[in-house]
Amino acid sequence: MSLNGHSAGNPTPGDVACDTDSCFPETNIVVVTFPMPAGHVFDWHTHPDHQLAWAAAGVLTVRTKDSAWVLPPTRALWIPAGVRHETLSEGTATMRTGYVKPDSCPITWMDCTPVTASPLLAEVIGYLEDPDLEPDKRNHAEALLVDLLEPVPTASFDVRMPTDDRARRVADALARHPADNRTLAEWGRDVGASSRTLARTFLADTGLPFGRWRSLLRLRAATVALAGGERVANVASLVGYESTSAFVSAFRREAGVTPATYFRTRPGPGPVDRVEA
Repeated sequence: MSLNGHSAGNPTPGDVACDTDSCFPETNIVVVTFPMPAGHVFDWHTHPDHQLAWAAAGVLTVRTKDSAWVLPPTRALWIPAGVRHETLSEGTATMRTGYVKPDSCPITWMDCTPVTASPLLAEVIGYLEDPDLEPDKRNHAEALLVDLLEPVPTASFDVRMPTDDRARRVADALARHPADNRTLAEWGRDVGASSRTLARTFLADTGLPFGRWRSLLRLRAATVALAGGERVANVASLVGYESTSAFVSAFRREAGVTPATYFRTRPGPGPVDRVEA
């Protein structure tokens, strides 16, 4: 298991959380980094500790039974101890996560809570990953990290995939090529179903009308591309919008802010800092 530089292996988040007390009895916050190749999934699990999940690079999706959060590097998610969840990355990502022992934590949030991942928070998380940090310095840094956790609204661009075979073929094709603008009638001719049948199936299986489902799918793909450094104009075309302004309007409608604002506090210099509204 790799814990703050300790012995070898490939731990999962569940492995690490279960081992924090035995490995680090004097530490209140344990920080671990998990490289995540595209499509990687940490399957459903729980932690005895609180977890602060943050994408140091790329984009993470965290799902619980009732909700989902898409997290670029400007957002982290506080996951209370005992909440069952899964974490996945569509593109290549790096999850840097802090496990916080509940007995020593003043935070009492009962639900998963998105927080701003400011440049200072990113620095403190990295600082706490040092296994040789002196106790006094670690105590000050742990207290600062908790003080920096500021709840913030975060868009949920996550979508469920339909289970019906015909609708799933449509969904899989759109996931690969979100700019595909075919209508349900056109898709129906390809998969052998009427547009009315596909519309009913998408609503029944995903809880969303097809048009909104496709919009959210596009915005999820856009978030991954923006976090990877693509400019807004390129992303708008990439995911199927006829103009940059149409894409920005759709993003603002779902996220409450423009793409530029959503990514404004990205830790450190990088291409996403140049996102334009």
